[in-house]
Amino acid sequence: MAEDGIEQVQPSDLQAERSVLRAMLFSTDAIADIVEILRIRDFHRPAHGLIYHAVLAVYAANQTPTPFSVCEHLTESGDLEAAGGAEYINALASSKPSRKSWSAQAERIQSTARLRRLQAAATNIHDLAANGTPEFVDRIVDAAESEIFAASSESTGSIPPAYALGDICEDTLDEIEAVGRRAGDVSVGVPTGFTDLDSLTGGLRPGTLTVIAARPAMGKSTLAADFLRSACIKSNLPALLFTLESRRTEVVMRMLSAEARVALHHMRAGTMTDDDWTRLARRMPDVSAAPLYVQDSSHATFTEIRSQSRRLHLQRNIELVVVDDLQMLTYGTRPFASRYEEVSEISRCLKLLAKELDIPVVAISQLNRGPEQRTDKKPQISDLRDSGALEDNADLIILLHREDAYEKDSPRAGEADLIVAKHRNGPTATITVAFQGHYSRFVDMAST
Repeated sequence: MAEDGIEQVQPSDLQAERSVLRAMLFSTDAIADIVEILRIRDFHRPAHGLIYHAVLAVYAANQTPTPFSVCEHLTESGDLEAAGGAEYINALASSKPSRKSWSAQAERIQSTARLRRLQAAATNIHDLAANGTPEFVDRIVDAAESEIFAASSESTGSIPPAYALGDICEDTLDEIEAVGRRAGDVSVGVPTGFTDLDSLTGGLRPGTLTVIAARPAMGKSTLAADFLRSACIKSNLPALLFTLESRRTEVVMRMLSAEARVALHHMRAGTMTDDDWTRLARRMPDVSAAPLYVQDSSHATFTEIRSQSRRLHLQRNIELVVVDDLQMLTYGTRPFASRYEEVSEISRCLKLLAKELDIPVVAISQLNRGPEQRTDKKPQISDLRDSGALEDNADLIILLHREDAYEKDSPRAGEADLIVAKHRNGPTATITVAFQGHYSRFVDMAST
């Protein structure tokens, strides 16, 4: 109900609903096209939803949907009267549909259904805000954003569907076959740019949380930037970077240094040569055209990160989110008993965000002083700072280690180890790459 007791009129197009059902009663081609667009819940008139379901049921039984077979099915299920009766269904098929119009009519029905869901979401949000208190404003904002996201996305309904194992097996086989057809392409998810790492993990997979962790000055942000360069510049995949530590111009400066092979300290000192400027100009068009979005607010909270990720995923089809870094991030105004609890909640919500958007999320984390107390200085998964829950929530944990950071004369100078300490979907391993700090990048050893 709207204000002053006036009932809101729900958006609908009953003529379009009848046109779509008419097409499905005339042509199996129409059924194949329309079923990709509409769900039962998209019909405003319940009778039309029943007819739609009956047509699909008849079709699934390897029969041709006709007014007679659909009425027969509805009679058996006891829904014929609720669907409008045999006379109404026969009237639907009284004229021949236009093949050009059925997909457009289906899309129109879907659009009006989304408007109804948005209307319902707005009502729910109004109720949340009217009954809320300042102490729970973060929860209200999150609930409101979830309402809008659910209403505007294609997958709707308050209860997610449960999938039969047989259907899942078919999807799984399709995915395995697709991977097999991509011979030579070791990355199934978002490519990291490192051949051995992609071979081990299949790239950064949708719905997963990856944690890059190391002691300060090891190159965590540089490695994350390498992932972004691979995704955005080399593969043209839209990505979103939240950097609480660096300004956006510093991020781009590192990327230009890595792409153009111009020493970063020359850029910062203003001592670039003519050759440097030439290389920079050559790579600038590709870098500037990359679909990377950077948010560098030093006061960003997790609730803001989640909100912007959802919005850009809808608007720009974001396929990767990187957060740099967890230790500088707060959840919001919601109070926590300890920093441990707050980081635990942030890591849990980052994993849920990855699943919600079905994209990989990469988070950078600090390590405690544990490595300094060991002879070999190598980090371990138990060194993760602030929260053991980070280890539990992460699907992939990469510990970054460079011997020359501790020992300048190390025989392994210029080398770095990517220690895959946790891999939920595969084996762990240590992958050696080359560190080119002057270009602010890591590269495959074969590339050096």
